[in-house]
Amino acid sequence: MAVRRFSLGLMFAALAALGPIACGSGASDLTRVAVIGTEPKLVETVSVPLTAGEALIRSNVAQGLVRFDERGQVVPGLAERWNVSDDGLSYIFRLQTGEWPDGRKIKADEVARIISRQLRPSSKNPLKDTLGAVREIVAMTDRVIEIRLNAPRPNLLQLLAQPEFGLVRASVGTGPFQPATAEQIAPLPAELKKLPGIFLAHRIRIPDAEDPVEKIHLSGGDAQKLIAAFANGDLELLLGGTVGDLPYAFMAKLPRGARRFDPVAGLFGLAPTGRREALKERDVRRLLSTAIDRDALIAGLHVNGLQPRATILQSGLEGVGAPQQPAWIAQPVIERRQALVAEARRLFGKVELPNLRILLPAGPGGDYLLARLRYDWGPLGIRVDRAPTLASADLVWIDEVAPSSSPAWFLRRFRCDMVPVCLEDADPLLDQARLTPDSAQRAQLFLEAARMMDDAQLFIPIAAPIRWSLVSGRAPGFEENPFARHTLVGLAEIGNSGGLR
Repeated sequence: MAVRRFSLGLMFAALAALGPIACGSGASDLTRVAVIGTEPKLVETVSVPLTAGEALIRSNVAQGLVRFDERGQVVPGLAERWNVSDDGLSYIFRLQTGEWPDGRKIKADEVARIISRQLRPSSKNPLKDTLGAVREIVAMTDRVIEIRLNAPRPNLLQLLAQPEFGLVRASVGTGPFQPATAEQIAPLPAELKKLPGIFLAHRIRIPDAEDPVEKIHLSGGDAQKLIAAFANGDLELLLGGTVGDLPYAFMAKLPRGARRFDPVAGLFGLAPTGRREALKERDVRRLLSTAIDRDALIAGLHVNGLQPRATILQSGLEGVGAPQQPAWIAQPVIERRQALVAEARRLFGKVELPNLRILLPAGPGGDYLLARLRYDWGPLGIRVDRAPTLASADLVWIDEVAPSSSPAWFLRRFRCDMVPVCLEDADPLLDQARLTPDSAQRAQLFLEAARMMDDAQLFIPIAAPIRWSLVSGRAPGFEENPFARHTLVGLAEIGNSGGLR
């Protein structure tokens, strides 16, 4: 199913039934937010990974049953409350009373259908597999939905809070923000009314006070230009930073503390594409992994707290503790280089060593990764070039944030129906883990599958992913969080009639 993107004009028409947005005494306050990449658009049917802008707009104008707050904690979304059965197999959500922007009452059966569509076999939602334990979603009354599971999933709410499971109907969502026009945001200076991008508004209910409105202007664009705009004071918040554009953030002259890094978990490293025969050999992949000086690579990124790792799983995941790293990772590369060169000769003999083509992140951050790999693999006689396309790549750099604290996502990412170089013996363990009701047994199955995958070197891990933002003092509500999903609710102080802070 193709991704459908809808113009804001359609959204404004659908929202017209709500009437003009009432403005309190803070009406002239506008928080200017930008996200690196293409202009944010609402995606109704998610069939490919969302861009940073698409994820941001979807999570803020089309909340799911639950959503993330600024700290990455799950809070009520369309559901005002929920209960979990003692056996963990049933989640019951009670919906808030409300209407879709066209005036139709929000009912549980329609919400259940919207979520179920994302999980049907034909769905291409990238996170569909993470909800594989869901047996059915049923409407019990007009305002009550039950999600029934085949096995307990303590992280279910984290997954439902992801923007991929935001509720969109007829190209509009239920908030917490609504698209608005410059006239609805007014009064604004004329130059602000002409800004390219999207105006959003969110009415805050504060007892015994006039209801203020949070007003956001959201845009996308080139990393260098947006960083310069932030440095000039034209933006309060810049989101969507990754390793590719990270050097730009360090080259700019910014206020102290402006650079902020989310403590995310995920995959950050290299995976073979199956294009080159040599990389189908475990010992070759292991040679490449062992030859990377992770400490030096991470030091050059200048991200405090980023830790090297050589395992698919990382510390802090649900039920698996801290994965044991191989002994060689603590040994300086210079001390193991002689053995690595000898191993390269053994593996390749007199055959010319491969010239590996790697698909890397765009931008100077990708250039840095390429230079590090050339430096580390050069002494082995292995040459490295950038691949212009995935089809021409021998290795691809994976840079993905985990959607929950479960180890399942990390391991299922390397199933045989997902990647060309896999381990068939590990797949049954993951299938068994999906169905087991016992959390301790589930964790042991994950650990065994992880051990097998690491031994087979299906992936060459480096560290956790990097997600960064630029935050000014005019956005005091921003906080780093473990999913790098940022709500626009509560970013700034609002007026004198009852602010957020």
